[in-house]
Parts: sequence; structure tokens; C-alpha cells
Amino acid sequence: MSGKYTLIGYPLGHSMSPLIHERLFDLSGREASYDLTEIAPEELAEKARSLREFKGFNITIPHKQSIIPFLDEIGESAARYRSVNCVVNDGGRLIGYNTDCDGFCRSVEDYPMDGKVLLVGCGGVGRMMAIEAARSGADLTIGIIPCDKERAAALTQEILDMKPDARIRTVLTADLDESFDVILNASPVGMYPRTDACPVSDALIEKCSYVFDVIYNPVETLLMKKARALGKTARGGAAMLVLQAVKAHELWDGDLYTEEQIDEIIRATEQEVMKQSGGGQK
Repeated sequence: MSGKYTLIGYPLGHSMSPLIHERLFDLSGREASYDLTEIAPEELAEKARSLREFKGFNITIPHKQSIIPFLDEIGESAARYRSVNCVVNDGGRLIGYNTDCDGFCRSVEDYPMDGKVLLVGCGGVGRMMAIEAARSGADLTIGIIPCDKERAAALTQEILDMKPDARIRTVLTADLDESFDVILNASPVGMYPRTDACPVSDALIEKCSYVFDVIYNPVETLLMKKARALGKTARGGAAMLVLQAVKAHELWDGDLYTEEQIDEIIRATEQEVMKQSGGGQK
């Protein structure tokens, strides 16, 4: 069955989405097109109706929240975050989902997320990662810089309202000196072009067992390099990028993929990122 799919956002620039989704369509044997649709914020209301011609679409900045009034329904994940990055056209009804959380959870599904977890950063994707860690039963420490104190306090309260028994505290990252099972980086520290930066000290990396860095450019951040050199398990953001797309295909068409197929697309995505001089949006 053929279908039209797209990514909406503004500005889009270079995106990994066509490469990832085209590979997924090829693997499922579907004839489908996936393109990019730039929609400026002031044009969204006018162009929202035309989105119903697509069988499904993805959403990136700045429309993840502003798209919601134009949808017929949102799923539980989208309601939890008030953020939509995937829409299914179900017989003319547009249903919004958040697959970023699925991509993150699948990226760390073999990590001890119910243990001691350090999350560096608490804005944007960090908020989602903090909530998912708390939902997994983590003993969660949010490492922040001083200017993020208010944001971290609001996030802590949001999590406690959602899960009153959550174990959560906020600490300045620079003051941390203890062991964690898992270190998660949701900050931009180490992202291209400032690839010589690391969000945590060598001592913290040495004491942890697992690392996940949401950054996908560079493919291997300094945090990941240091962790791997010490024999730790470390994964980067390309895995999350591909796995959130896999979830979109499950929602759009019910397509399923093997671990080997997914790993192959993650490698292809990483190779494409390495060819570029800079990062792109999803």
C-alpha cells in the first residue's frame, strides 16, 4: 500500500528523517514517499487542513505544541508531555502521539533505570527523560547549572504531582561526587562544533556503569568516548532518533522490525551524520 508522509517544521534545513523513514519503508516493502514540509508558525492555521492528505506525518520545532488544536485526538504519551511529534491519519481523523519517549525508553531498555540515575540537563528533551526515568522507578538526581534552578524545581514538582512516591533531587552538577548506575546527558554539552566538552567529571564517569547521550552529532561524544575507554556501556542519540521513527511506523502501518534491521539503520544514520559538518533537526 502506498502513502504520502512528511515532516513539518520551520526552518527544517538538513534532516535525517527522510533517510531513516525511507529505509524503514524499504524494509517493510511499502511504496511510500517521505518529504519535508516547511511551515512557518504564522502559516500553521492556514495549512493545517492540507495535512490531512498525508497518511502520517512527523513534527519538529516549532510546532510540537501548536499542532495540538488542529488534531482530532491525542494519545496518552502526547497528553503526558503536551507535545506531539508523530501524527496518524486514521480514516481522516488526525491522532497525535509522542514517540520521543518511546525512542528514549527503547534506547535504554537494558539499562538499570530503576537504580541510581544521574540526568544532566532538565529542559526540552531532559524533561521527558526525567519523567520517564521517574516512571521507571529511578532514584533520580538531576544535575544542573545554577541558572536552571527554577526550571528544575518546577520539573521536580511536576514529577511529584504525577508520581508522589518518586525519588528525585536536584544538585549542581559541579558539586557531584558519588557513584551512579546510569548517567544520562540531556544537555547540549559536547555537541558539534564544541566536541571537546564533557558534561560530567571523569570521576563520575569512572564510577558509573551505563551512559546515554542524547546528542547524535558527533556520533561519539567525548562523554561516550571516555565511558567506552573505561569499559562502560555507552549509546548516543542516533539510536533514539531511529527508534522514535520505528515507533512512528508501528503507529502508522503496524510495521515491525528486527533488532538487526534497526541496528543497520542506526549505523547508516551515524555514517550520514559523520559526512556532515553540522547537525540537523529531526
